[in-house]
Amino acid sequence: MNFGSTVRRWANLLNGATPIGLAIARLGHATTRPGPDGLTLAEGYRFRFPAASAFTIGNVLITSRTFPELTARLPRVIAHEARHSTQYVVLGWAFLPLYVLYLPLSYALTRDRALGHPLEILAGLDDGGYRPDPSEPRHRNPVLSPSDKE
Repeated sequence: MNFGSTVRRWANLLNGATPIGLAIARLGHATTRPGPDGLTLAEGYRFRFPAASAFTIGNVLITSRTFPELTARLPRVIAHEARHSTQYVVLGWAFLPLYVLYLPLSYALTRDRALGHPLEILAGLDDGGYRPDPSEPRHRNPVLSPSDKE
């Protein structure tokens, strides 16, 4: 683990984001295991909220799928979610209200919840699976397309 990952890990422990992320993963019956760069991967999350292929709280990356299954579709999703983890270090608990605040703004600007979202842009839209499709009137995350819903 490099210096930046170590700082991120300790900062998210101290600001309380990682313990809350672990509690949410446990509440959602996810199985946790160590991931790269001091991250914790939580797989098999059972709740349908939030509506995302993966989400991050502190240093905990949570998905309803398994990470091999998810990274087969989105090879760089862990890098994307790790950037959100770093955003928690910088913003602390302001991350969550800011994230929610930017959702309608992004939708108003792009008709998509992520394409105009500053935190998603900074985390890397392509890495997160957010790709605009100019042939569609409304852009969408291909990972969350209606045909993929379980």
